[in-house]
Amino acid sequence: MQNYNKLNTIDSIKLIEVPNHIDDRGNLTVLQGDGLVPFSISRVFTVTASTNSVRGQHAHKRCSQFMVCLSGSIEVVCNDGVKEINYILDRPNLGLMMPPGIWAEEIYKKDQSILMVLCDFPYDEEDYIYSVSELIKFKGSGG
Repeated sequence: MQNYNKLNTIDSIKLIEVPNHIDDRGNLTVLQGDGLVPFSISRVFTVTASTNSVRGQHAHKRCSQFMVCLSGSIEVVCNDGVKEINYILDRPNLGLMMPPGIWAEEIYKKDQSILMVLCDFPYDEEDYIYSVSELIKFKGSGG
């Protein structure tokens, strides 16, 4: 397992605006791995939840995620073990690049908001960190 993720901090998170093509027929948003999404996409999933539902509540050791709110509004609370910052995702052409080693929880602000997450690794239970205290220990250890 690589150690670079232990160095990620709040400053490693990036909001990225992706191409959005609007005309009288509707809206087309483009996500692809040629620099728009800064990694090769290995897994995609969506989460739909009710107002005030809290999802996520974990960090990853290796997996990077690119989060996009397809519909509704979602607040993403990010914590690197030292600092915390919140982001609002509320349009499909705004993505949040979440590197490994950052705790995230998503608070669904509108009913039936939809979050799409692109990942650079397939699902692996061993990659998950389920508490901020465990994240701090992970970042301070050899892995």
